[in-house]
Amino acid sequence: MISKKRNFIITALILIIFVSGILGYGITSKSSGKNSKETRKMPTGNLISLSDYPDDITTMFLCPCCGQVLDRKNLCCGMASEMINYIDSLAASGISKDEAVMKAVEKYGINSVVESKRAAVQAEFAKRNPSAFPEGKLLFSNAVGQKAPDFTLESIEGKTAKLSDYKGKIIVLFFTEGSMCYPACWDQMSAFGSDERFNNDDIVAFSITPDQKEEWLKIVQKVPKLANARILFDSTRAVSSAYDVLSLPSSMHKGSYPGHTYFIIDKDMIIRYAFDDPAMAIQNDRIAAEIAKLA
Repeated sequence: MISKKRNFIITALILIIFVSGILGYGITSKSSGKNSKETRKMPTGNLISLSDYPDDITTMFLCPCCGQVLDRKNLCCGMASEMINYIDSLAASGISKDEAVMKAVEKYGINSVVESKRAAVQAEFAKRNPSAFPEGKLLFSNAVGQKAPDFTLESIEGKTAKLSDYKGKIIVLFFTEGSMCYPACWDQMSAFGSDERFNNDDIVAFSITPDQKEEWLKIVQKVPKLANARILFDSTRAVSSAYDVLSLPSSMHKGSYPGHTYFIIDKDMIIRYAFDDPAMAIQNDRIAAEIAKLA
């Protein structure tokens, strides 16, 4: 009798343990499933993982001429070929894809990245280069009367130039297409550098180019009249983008390069004049006349 009772108790305990296990598994599975669903529902927007690059990272970039995705089998122009060769040289150097993409952005600008990956690449670039992006952004069409977005760029002398450090002066900004814009941009840069109206205690004129500093060091050596030009380098186009000059009528490579655009900023860092010049003429007299109106 005792033996039967003992067997009954053991059997009951086994059943209880078995049922408890099933119930516990069911609850855990539901909880896990719920968490899994919640994870899948989390929004990602347009951001991508920077480790999730394509095998050929050239397909992440756009041709500055036509705005099409770079295609090795269908080269649209010499600029597309140059970009592909440069990116290939980065890959061949043995650096990671992350580093190659960052260097390509540094050379060709954030707008050269395809739109679907641009936000993630810009976020990573900003983390690595916190001073690369200006404080604020404006529309060219209503720039006059707005506070000038502050920025920091490298000068041709290798120094750091911060716009707000010149508060108290009249500042002229000339956004240029760069070295490829010969002779128009070169002539305007030289004209500003040699004109005392823009180089005195009260007024300073900067020419902002999307090129690399090394390129202009070679140019200035060959063209001495450019030696006095105050040249700043916006290779990422971040400042050009903040001042909304990448798609104006003077730009020959819309979305990628500025053209021939001027701003006059007063002593309180307020934009008082903005002018885009598709004719790409030397505008010293025009700019000087506008500055005189501020007196």
